[in-house]
Amino acid sequence: MIETNRPAAVPAEDEPDLLRDQFRQLTRYRRLIGAGIGIGLLGGVYLGVSTADTYVATADVVLRTPTDDPFNPSIAPDKAINIGSERQVALSSSIAAEAAKKLGVPETGLAALRSGLQVTNPPQTMVLRFTYTSASPAQAAKRANAMTEAYLLKRRDALDVTRDAMVKSYKDQRDPVAKQLDDLVKQIANMPAGSARDAAYSSRTDLQSKVGQLNGNIAKLDALDMTPGRVTSAATPPTRPDGPGIVMSLALGAAVGLALGLLAAWVRLVFDPAPRSDGDVSRALRAPVLGNLPRDKTGGGPLLAAGEADPRLAEEYRSVAFRLAYDSRFADRRRLLVVAPRGSSETAAAVAVNLAASFAETGKDVLLIEADLRTPLLASQLPTDAGGRPRWSQPPGGTGGPAEPEWPDGRQLVVDAGESGAFDLIPGERVRNVARALTTPRATRLISEADSPNSTVVVLAPPVLSYADALALVDRVDGVLVVCDPRAVHRTDLTRIRELISGAGGTVLGAVLHGPLPGEKRGWSGRRSASRTAPASAVPAAAAAPAAPARGELPEPDQQIPGDGSDTVALRTVRTGRR
Repeated sequence: MIETNRPAAVPAEDEPDLLRDQFRQLTRYRRLIGAGIGIGLLGGVYLGVSTADTYVATADVVLRTPTDDPFNPSIAPDKAINIGSERQVALSSSIAAEAAKKLGVPETGLAALRSGLQVTNPPQTMVLRFTYTSASPAQAAKRANAMTEAYLLKRRDALDVTRDAMVKSYKDQRDPVAKQLDDLVKQIANMPAGSARDAAYSSRTDLQSKVGQLNGNIAKLDALDMTPGRVTSAATPPTRPDGPGIVMSLALGAAVGLALGLLAAWVRLVFDPAPRSDGDVSRALRAPVLGNLPRDKTGGGPLLAAGEADPRLAEEYRSVAFRLAYDSRFADRRRLLVVAPRGSSETAAAVAVNLAASFAETGKDVLLIEADLRTPLLASQLPTDAGGRPRWSQPPGGTGGPAEPEWPDGRQLVVDAGESGAFDLIPGERVRNVARALTTPRATRLISEADSPNSTVVVLAPPVLSYADALALVDRVDGVLVVCDPRAVHRTDLTRIRELISGAGGTVLGAVLHGPLPGEKRGWSGRRSASRTAPASAVPAAAAAPAAPARGELPEPDQQIPGDGSDTVALRTVRTGRR
């Protein structure tokens, strides 16, 4: 026999799909991306305007070392010149002061004169490039040439000073030796022949050699070519501004702004705790997303979507019901628990009602149980007809006695779903003890009616993270459908829901996603305020009443039952192992 009902599973995603999904998530932060582009455009405008009247003139200087033979290949200029030190000298205040004298710039303008100069060294060369920036092209060229000439002059003066110092040092060493040599020559002229005269001749030879060596050094220094360098390219007035232009500046600013916007969006995406895609929801719940409800453009309407002007919503509910029907985990027991994570259960109630109508449309006997005993609302918002006591609520051996809980009391309503048919509704009621009412044998028998042939039971429970009511029903229902707005819930909340349901013995069949409710604000502050006010806004405001209504009667809108659970503190967190 071939199995036709297969469990729904999370589809495997390859790397290109994940990249496309992440890119789609980034595009949701349009404000951040737009702000980045706006900042980039503003920067481009500033760059284009600030450089519109900026002119740059450039002069190149090739440095050389003093030499007596410029064609000697054994002399390596890069070994004799420290190009980094020369660049710092070219940027020094002494060079600027020398250029200021030629340009007629006062001492107060020396800092401004230096601020426009840049000196660079092209790699693997002995070239210093003087670049001067000014608001006038003629002034830029004039000052660049002046700074170049001042540097060469200062460098030549420094080399001359060094040579003169060395020449003076050699002369200071030579003069005493030359005087000693003159004295020795006079002594030799008056000395008789003999060994003493021969020794004097030997000393004279040594002194003459030393004086000759010192004179040779002095002559070599005097013969040096002291040219510090030469200008290979003089600065000329530029013909156009140095800036990229307003068009190029805007294009560059837009590109940089887009990169900044995407970076900001990526950082926001990384630190965003909310699931931003169906894949995030599936990974957190380890269950597939069964449907995405289209945005309600009418600002809210009846719970039943059948017969509405926009057929997309009804078709989406039918699609979800079809996928559930072909899930073997649901097809085996046909018991479905519909819950929301936290906050308002309005959308979860609409999903439960429309799934019940979709199952009834396929010819099944559908029972919708409103297990939300804290804020019951289905009976007042659905087109119902009162019926007799339903067969599945009849306890064995007759009706219940007075000691039995107030809910379920056997009251049944028939909901007219239009063309989809009809289904039965067990409306919720406010009771004194919610936990006791949900765990009674009668409530268990209601849910077990799904074991009958061609029967389906849909149970609507309060938000699973706000109250523990849903966890009390999980072991009897098994299949759980989570209804949530992915932008109003954390990934950790979905993971906690899966852990709580699994720990209680149930299974998450899937999730139904929807957009924000009409009038709900975006942002986490709006989500928190909506979650605090949603239970109170689901029903009219309750006021204290002296006594509870009789069993089987609905409480008045302005009546509050003492001890019905609405005046208790909600259980915000239920940890696994502490149920």
